[in-house]
Amino acid sequence: MTVREIKKDVYSVGAIDWDRRLFDELIPLPDGTTYNSYVIKGSEKTALIDTVDPTKEYELLSNLEKLGIKRIDYVISHHAEQDHSGTIPKILEIFPKAKVLTNPKCKDMLIDLLLIPEDKFITVNDMETVSLGNKTLEFIFAPWVHWPETMFTYLKEDKILFPCDFLGSHLATSTLFATDEPKVYESAKRYYAEIMMPFRTSIKKHLERIKSLQIELIAPSHGPIYLKPDFIINAYKEWVSDEVKNEVVIPFISMHGSTRKMVEHFMNALIEREITVKPFNLTKTDIGELAMALVDAATIVIASPTVLVGPHPNVVYATYLANALRPKLKFASVIGSYGWGGRMIENLKGMLTNLKVEIIEPVIIKGFPREGDFRALDRLADEIFKKHKENKII
Repeated sequence: MTVREIKKDVYSVGAIDWDRRLFDELIPLPDGTTYNSYVIKGSEKTALIDTVDPTKEYELLSNLEKLGIKRIDYVISHHAEQDHSGTIPKILEIFPKAKVLTNPKCKDMLIDLLLIPEDKFITVNDMETVSLGNKTLEFIFAPWVHWPETMFTYLKEDKILFPCDFLGSHLATSTLFATDEPKVYESAKRYYAEIMMPFRTSIKKHLERIKSLQIELIAPSHGPIYLKPDFIINAYKEWVSDEVKNEVVIPFISMHGSTRKMVEHFMNALIEREITVKPFNLTKTDIGELAMALVDAATIVIASPTVLVGPHPNVVYATYLANALRPKLKFASVIGSYGWGGRMIENLKGMLTNLKVEIIEPVIIKGFPREGDFRALDRLADEIFKKHKENKII
């Protein structure tokens, strides 16, 4: 990424990672990502907003050189995770008079993670301001978005919000601003689903906190900058709301065809009842797509064969993920088959402790489905339709 001016004396100096396909050794990145870093040149002092992943250190340093930066007074660290903080030690080496400006909790984490000396820090309080001369930075603490030490910076004169990971997207693009709104929306929703959804309650509070700010630009730490702040803020309001859609998500796996046959019949039964179905074959699914589907769905139905008296390991992983992400699901059930017995239902129910869902009577059969088993799946579809209607989801 080259140097680009966002507003007068405010520059994007971060890096694009076109090739990265996995984040935290867990999250798929089909579109790569960016590590956004920003320079704010005040009349008296200069601040660097976050750094970049250590793998892209040379790009940040090159951009600072292109911009002719000879002095950095403050390195604003919003979040200690290394994709934002990892190049801070190098910046401090090149600019030895620079101070890391952050909150007390982030300071402690940066000392632990990067071994930065304590005397290199200046800590700020919530809503405290720091002057760069003709530009004023206001700091807003935002714990659990998505780590406990996260904070935002608001550049008052230019009305720019720098919210770190909040409102971002994993999207490698040479376009600085979010002009391709459908693509950005999809990437931002995936980002929310995989990273932010477990902290939905906290995010509601932080959306309220920034409501009083006059915001003309939102410059996150990943993905393009928002020229239309309401575009992403309204999307988040929808995602964190308690409203769900008339949708059933079905993560499934089938070893010998019995569970697949059940899923196919069950899907058709739901479609006949005008319920949107989102099936995910767990041998082929990008787990991020499953996470996205869970953002809005009213119901999840987990489908699995029995393996050594329990659910298939891929189903265990998907169920663990759904429980960890804490989506706003209202209902859950299980369908599947077994050969000689097992405790699949008990195991899966025990893995959904984070979800405030009503469990609808599962359909577990022996062997390949028979006519009576298909009728039981029809009854499950009827019950889901009834629950959706009673809760005004349909």
